[in-house]
Amino acid sequence: MSRLQAAIGSLLFLLIAPGTIAGLVPWWLTGWVIHDWPQPYATPLRLVGAVLIVLGVLALLHAFARFVLEGFGTPAPVAPPEHLVVGGLYRYVRNPMYIAVIATIVGQALVLAQQDLLLYAVVVAAAMVAFVYGYEEPTLSEQFGAEYDAYRQAVPAWLPRLQPWQPPNEASE
Repeated sequence: MSRLQAAIGSLLFLLIAPGTIAGLVPWWLTGWVIHDWPQPYATPLRLVGAVLIVLGVLALLHAFARFVLEGFGTPAPVAPPEHLVVGGLYRYVRNPMYIAVIATIVGQALVLAQQDLLLYAVVVAAAMVAFVYGYEEPTLSEQFGAEYDAYRQAVPAWLPRLQPWQPPNEASE
């Protein structure tokens, strides 16, 4: 797959999957109606929410770019990367995309004071965890073998490392 094809496929998948999960469904659930948090919590909660949204969107875009630039593929199971993606945020945590989507939804819940979005974030997180352990990890292990197994042992799935992981071939250089 060329980088241009990977970029187009990744952009389409970004709009379809995270765009639906972190954009369209929250809008359906809330209509983007802003409720009030009790004082004095409203302003701090909204600020934390805004930070989570910004960081979530930036992390999501970064993770998608890694698939194009490093993996020569997309995050979509129908057009997987040719190379294991282990750079950028993936050196700290194996699932930055999923974490970014959840952070974005939680951020929306805090900005809008919509507690239903917090419940939605829990449901989405549970579905993502089930997908990762039930499909994604076995598939990556089969596709990339020992390379993925070493990465999986070194990099946590959900709570980021404090120091970036160095792949064995980079650590010896």
